[in-house]
Amino acid sequence: MSETPLPALVDSHCHLDFPDFDGQQAELVARARAAGVTRMVTICTRMGNEPRVRAIAEAHPGVFYAAGIHPMYAAEEPAVTVEELVALAAHPKFVGIGETGLDYHYTAESAAVQAESLRIHIEAARRTGLPLIIHSRDADADMARILTEEHRAGAYSCVMHCYTSGPELARAALDLGFYLSMSGIAAFPRSTEIREIFLAAPRDRILVETDAPYLAPPPHRGKRNEPAFVAHTARAGAKALGLSEAEFAALTSANFDRLFAKAAA
Repeated sequence: MSETPLPALVDSHCHLDFPDFDGQQAELVARARAAGVTRMVTICTRMGNEPRVRAIAEAHPGVFYAAGIHPMYAAEEPAVTVEELVALAAHPKFVGIGETGLDYHYTAESAAVQAESLRIHIEAARRTGLPLIIHSRDADADMARILTEEHRAGAYSCVMHCYTSGPELARAALDLGFYLSMSGIAAFPRSTEIREIFLAAPRDRILVETDAPYLAPPPHRGKRNEPAFVAHTARAGAKALGLSEAEFAALTSANFDRLFAKAAA
């Protein structure tokens, strides 16, 4: 009797258009499938790159895409309009708005521009019904304030991608009905506090991702990350939550389908 295959995993956030992967997308997708990762969302971080990211999604079954302006680029990129983001949502494989957010670690000097860009992306998420994809680094208080203010002005859905911020921002996001996404950082031996945040979160609000080509989990830490490696993070996530690997895969896939309903359909 053959073993029952594990439920398929989803890499909810990767960057297949980055130079690290030039000309290798087909091999990356094939390796991901071999590892049980059947779907992935490749994220555009500069609007000028949107056609290339879209083409990657169009070329590969199970690959979807999102687009926005990463906060670190908000001051150097032309501002995107709500209407431009809403227009992209007509594409059948366009499933999310962003990534957007606040990054005060590297680009605190552009905080005002980042906040303005973030609010534009939030309005696009509100109008389209697609989930907002948030990057937040060293900006917990401002991020919690803006997300809460905007949610009071009109509901929207959201995932805090690669969550490594503090418990206060996690609580604020979860109180708004948002999701937290677990990256390879959560699999690092010293990431106890991050694992505790996920352990305290509602089970139906957890996703898993690679953020490839960055943040490879053990045993590939320090090397180029790729969607296949989400299986390693899922293994660590299952252990942290006291679940079997099959239960964690089924849980995070169901959560992905609920948030990224367009990809599920």
